[in-house]
Amino acid sequence: MIFRRGRRRGGASRPKVSLVKMSLVEDGTEPPEAAEPPEGEGRGLRPPDDAPHGDMAATRKKQSLWDRVRYVILLTLLWFVLVWAAMADNPLLPFSDAMRQQSTAASWVFVLLGLELVRQAHFFVSERWARYHRFWTHRVFGGFERFTHRRFKPWTRFRVWRAVIWAFWIAVFALVASKILDTSPVLALFEAPALLWKALPFLLQIVFLFFVIIIQFVGLFWFLSRGGIDTYMPDDITTRFSDVWGQDHVVDRVKENIVFLEKPQEIEAKGGYVPGGILLWGPPGTGKTLMAEAVAGETGHPYVFVDPGAFVQMFMGIGVLKVKSLFRKLRKLALRYGGVIVFFDEADSLGRRGSLAQVGPGGGRPAGIGALPSGTTVVAPSGTSGASSSGRPGALPFDRTDGAAICHGMSYLSSDTRWQLAQDRFFMGGGMNGGGGDMGTLQALLTELSGLKKPRGFVNRYVRRLLGMKPKPPPKYRILVMMATNMPEALDEALLRPGRIDRIYKVGYPSKAGRVRTYEGYFSKVRHDLTGEELDKLATITPYATGASIKDLVNEALITAIRDGREVITWGDVMKAKQLKSLGPPEGVEYHDRERHATAVHEACHAVVAIRARRHLEIDIATIEKGAEYLGMVASIPVEDQFTQWRSEYQADILVSLASLAGERMFFGGDSSSGVSGDLESATRVASLMEGYWGMGSTISSHAISNQLGMGTPGAGGKGAKEAEKEMRRALADRIEDQLTALLKQVERMLEEDRAAVLAVAHALETHKTLQGEDVLAVIDGREGPLVDGRIYADPAFRRELEAYHQAALAAHGGRTPVQLTLPASPEPPVRDSARTSS
Repeated sequence: MIFRRGRRRGGASRPKVSLVKMSLVEDGTEPPEAAEPPEGEGRGLRPPDDAPHGDMAATRKKQSLWDRVRYVILLTLLWFVLVWAAMADNPLLPFSDAMRQQSTAASWVFVLLGLELVRQAHFFVSERWARYHRFWTHRVFGGFERFTHRRFKPWTRFRVWRAVIWAFWIAVFALVASKILDTSPVLALFEAPALLWKALPFLLQIVFLFFVIIIQFVGLFWFLSRGGIDTYMPDDITTRFSDVWGQDHVVDRVKENIVFLEKPQEIEAKGGYVPGGILLWGPPGTGKTLMAEAVAGETGHPYVFVDPGAFVQMFMGIGVLKVKSLFRKLRKLALRYGGVIVFFDEADSLGRRGSLAQVGPGGGRPAGIGALPSGTTVVAPSGTSGASSSGRPGALPFDRTDGAAICHGMSYLSSDTRWQLAQDRFFMGGGMNGGGGDMGTLQALLTELSGLKKPRGFVNRYVRRLLGMKPKPPPKYRILVMMATNMPEALDEALLRPGRIDRIYKVGYPSKAGRVRTYEGYFSKVRHDLTGEELDKLATITPYATGASIKDLVNEALITAIRDGREVITWGDVMKAKQLKSLGPPEGVEYHDRERHATAVHEACHAVVAIRARRHLEIDIATIEKGAEYLGMVASIPVEDQFTQWRSEYQADILVSLASLAGERMFFGGDSSSGVSGDLESATRVASLMEGYWGMGSTISSHAISNQLGMGTPGAGGKGAKEAEKEMRRALADRIEDQLTALLKQVERMLEEDRAAVLAVAHALETHKTLQGEDVLAVIDGREGPLVDGRIYADPAFRRELEAYHQAALAAHGGRTPVQLTLPASPEPPVRDSARTSS
């Protein structure tokens, strides 16, 4: 078969192409030898199994001196060894006689030596004579290779060559055995079994010792590979989907996978495949593990729980053995029960090799907040799932509080504002090899999740193949892999690809309706007198509460009731439990009168401005009880689920931050404490972001884009660029200072107008130490609150007493002396078993 290339249309010519020899010949005869093309011309396509023509050298490559003489030296040494052996057998035999004797007895050595000399002579001529080299390479050996390739299939050639190798080594063994037994090679082969039988006891001892050593290592690794994997049979699991509260949208999605696991033919018959992997990710305590148990309980299949630390071992390779053993067990359970569910809790401990494990400072933004500025009551950004539309990370549950000195400056800010203030203090994870488990464990897991499944059984795999039969294909294992993590960015991308993890669901913070349902579920297990309106109010004031934190809150309220000798939980018990979980137990440290009053005025300024100026948040708790790391706190919560933040809301946050500085200056004769440092830091950062990044200032240009494009960046244009950068920063700082100054004047006017309200809230804090948000509002409005009766603060006479006490405290502050007046006493509110809150 011949191909030719002609000329291109339009007159452009192509180089001529040589004839191409095809190895596929119908009659089995060798095709005629193709003419070699002239040097520099194209050669066209080559036949299969034919080496490239350009790689064929004219002569053989010259060998080194060692390659020429190594076999000659080896055979010579072998002959002298035989001579030495003969002299060792007969010490009276002289060296010359031993040489003559071995020349006859070991003549085969000279035969091999002669063949080696002929081979080297052949190579020597082939290295210098091109036609001689081409004859042996193309005609003799090449012709034989072409003949075998035409006549025999690759598998047949492999079998024949393997038989030749076996025959060669059998012949070598026969020759060696004949020399040892002093008989012919044929008889030596027949006598070999008898020799093996005599040596069998010694061989068995060697084998026994070998297996003893192996069993020691196998036993050690088997023992180390146990544990961390628990198997639950269908009757052991009583959890159902009805026990999962507040995550209805995720439950509905997971139920789809249950249908496919129970009835795989519904999707396989239509050409699809059953999703075999589910990843549940979200904050801790949102019900990921409970949901996996519900899946196992609803399906009636075995449930295998994999402990997070099961694959972290002392020795390398134990994790791989555990993965292999785990999936071997899963395949057996899947065949026996028609399916199995395996749940990897805290999957990031095993599959951590993702972006979070690889970034450093300045890299990608992780999903969790590691260290907030001290004194932050953590509240997640607006939104039910703990993340806003801008992708901000979710925060911790409502019961997480860190403290700081005095006001700590952030607890009363909105969640988005606090996130912006803490964005440069994220915890950066990672390590040398990027995660838990030993090296190879993750790779073994990836292979098991999507690797080839070999046929089952010894007979199916080996006996059928030995008989020339094709092994039966492996069955379809119905294994549903479920994983849970609160760090999805840490997981390896190969683990998350479709085919391994087909569906990824976020199990976020429950919405308000979900929180109400969760509270109803847990309160139904205890005795209480809370109404539906109170449960709705409780769900409102505990945003981003998870199922675990709600369960803990209800249990703490029950403990509080039992401590007071009651069996029924009241609203007061719930508020005490919430305060304990939010702020932690107080230290019980008593302030002296002067410092107590200053702290109360400081927090009262925050509280009054927060109520007057801010509508997107409401006060949750205000306290002057000293905690582990704070002296006072005003914590706020969102009024509703919110996904965006507005300029007016950020300005309100700044007003609340500046209220401490303005209030201390106003109430203490222009003096101010170091406790406002955190407040000023918060206000300055938010104002900087508003002016330079969010378009909420006097200009609309983005400072971030200016930096990215190198506009005025130092080094981009020499001294002039540095000056431009300084000017840009100076202009930005001036705008920030102008905005803060204007807002400070605004908050000063607000505090002057509400001076009586500030002193009223400060007195309530000094009296009760801690106030709920409703009680703060009741004190300001002069009405009865849930736990504090604020009607006394509407009395002008009592207000004059508060002003007189403040003037005494101011005088004591100036002279650093005790306050001369006692704190005005307010009448106690009537005793109530359960304080009702109007909704």
